[in-house]
Amino acid sequence: MRRVLVTGGSGFLGSSAVAALAVHPDVGLVVSGDVRPPAASVPDGVLTETCDVTDAAAVASVVARHRIDTIVHLAAIVNPGGLSEELEYRVDVDGTRNVLDAAVAGGTARIVVSSSGAAYGYHPDNPEWLTEDDALRGNDEFSYSRHKRLVEEMLAEYRTAHPELGQVVLRIGTILGPRVANQITALWDGPRILRIAGSDSPFVFVWVDDVVGAIVRGATGPVTGAFNVAGDGRVTVTEIADAVGTPTITVPAGVLAGVLRVARALRLTVHGPERVGFLRYRPVLDNTRLKRDLGYTPARTSREALEEYLAVRRTRSLG
Repeated sequence: MRRVLVTGGSGFLGSSAVAALAVHPDVGLVVSGDVRPPAASVPDGVLTETCDVTDAAAVASVVARHRIDTIVHLAAIVNPGGLSEELEYRVDVDGTRNVLDAAVAGGTARIVVSSSGAAYGYHPDNPEWLTEDDALRGNDEFSYSRHKRLVEEMLAEYRTAHPELGQVVLRIGTILGPRVANQITALWDGPRILRIAGSDSPFVFVWVDDVVGAIVRGATGPVTGAFNVAGDGRVTVTEIADAVGTPTITVPAGVLAGVLRVARALRLTVHGPERVGFLRYRPVLDNTRLKRDLGYTPARTSREALEEYLAVRRTRSLG
């Protein structure tokens, strides 16, 4: 019976993972650790702990006291730009190092880490479909992408130094769910949806229940490795606009970069010209290894995840 610590257990993804793990037949204990108050509804039997991943001693204490053998590490900054880059680094990079050190010191056998397709980076020469064997290049100018690359480099070092700690690394695409509101979904809220000239900007989406399914499979199964987590297929910006029912506005990349540069200088936005690459060269994730090796097949395709999200949004708007 697994004894599982979920970092970031009060968050949107963490609370769903906690609930799913709590009813899994192979899990004997779930500890939900977070700096925030516990989620509104904590399943029976789940223990809650104040667990700040930037505090190495606090993380080590939780792991040791509860004899944790499996960690699901979800604590991260998911909407970068609103906080200082120093704090983002402390949570994402230093926090992951603290969790790994606590796992090694406590004899933890398994860790599941939520990474991102952003670790591959937003580059014009990315393959049409990225596999887990492709290089993790990140983008130095985009802190979220850079931090994900640094975390993956750290994970590789720990795999060499501490092979006894089995790793499941989930490189997750754009998550959609009933309560999702982030910098991606915000792109669809205006009177027109931005399209960069000459780019289809294809997205891969994954419904939150499928992310949780992959997390649970990673935490309770025997397989280790890195896995792209996304629904089958991809959806272009034009297809997204058609689904939303909003026309596109097409802007040359250079013009958009100039506008963002001026707008950030005037403090009208936290986003700068580096966001152009983020929109223009989306990493498109091949999920073959997720299905074949980890043994998890997402229930919804990328298009179906988008359609489900939009259906929920329309229902809400109608009251």
